[in-house]
Amino acid sequence: MSFNLQEINHELSKIFNELWKADENRFEPCKDYEIAVQGKASYVSHGSNNARDCASRPLFSNVNEERLRQTKTYATFIALLDNYEMSTGVAEVVTRDEVKENNRFLDAILETKVMQLTHDYLLSKNLTKADPREFKQHLYSIWFQLYSRGQGRGPDSSGFEHVFVGETKRGREIMGLHNWVQFYLQEKRKNIDYKGFVARRNKNKPDEDDHVLNLQFSWKHMVKPIGSSFIGVSPEFEFALYTICFLLSQDKVSRELVLVDEYHLQIVVYRHGRYIGTSYPVLLSSNNVPLE
Repeated sequence: MSFNLQEINHELSKIFNELWKADENRFEPCKDYEIAVQGKASYVSHGSNNARDCASRPLFSNVNEERLRQTKTYATFIALLDNYEMSTGVAEVVTRDEVKENNRFLDAILETKVMQLTHDYLLSKNLTKADPREFKQHLYSIWFQLYSRGQGRGPDSSGFEHVFVGETKRGREIMGLHNWVQFYLQEKRKNIDYKGFVARRNKNKPDEDDHVLNLQFSWKHMVKPIGSSFIGVSPEFEFALYTICFLLSQDKVSRELVLVDEYHLQIVVYRHGRYIGTSYPVLLSSNNVPLE
């Protein structure tokens, strides 16, 4: 695959690389975690829940859980993961304690250099308010405001739930779940079965130290044929990238081609009205090795 440099969003690549360098809470491969990418996943048709297992072992063989517990952004993030009803069409009920947990998480990430740089960048584009309290409320609305995704009664989804927690469509199809911490925790609980890496034909096997993976997995007996996720990055880094892309575009779907560290990525964001519908990275190549 060849890349037309004119298609790459150089401005976004610049700010994303600044955020990458500022991400002090990123976990490092072979130090903070170890993964085993194993075999290349087989083809699974959309809607099918049958997948050949091309990975006999879990994706994550080791994660520094002590660092997860001791790092405020991870600890407050993990506290949110059990607060949601996984099936769309079933209305969510947000308790007062859950609102407090959401706010504690936002307070934690807003203390980081990553989100400070993000606020500065968005201010330079007149896309948010200068007052930190209003910026926090803006983030809360984008990510945590409930809306109706299914055909049930009442609001049943949010951007945060879809992207970071994962949800299902009528109990038959996995939607979202693009976060490595949630993947690891669900895998540890035996809810997720990693099936193998996904790549175009003739692609070399991903490196164990890649920070972005396309993968296939089952979650509570449903199969996601192709998922994609950053690996090891902090919650604030993902919040920053997706928030910036969401606010820069009013399109229903935005797809920005960027260069971040050694990765050629497409950052995809779907808009659900004033809120994030979904967002995820698509790995196009790493170390200048194309995926086809």
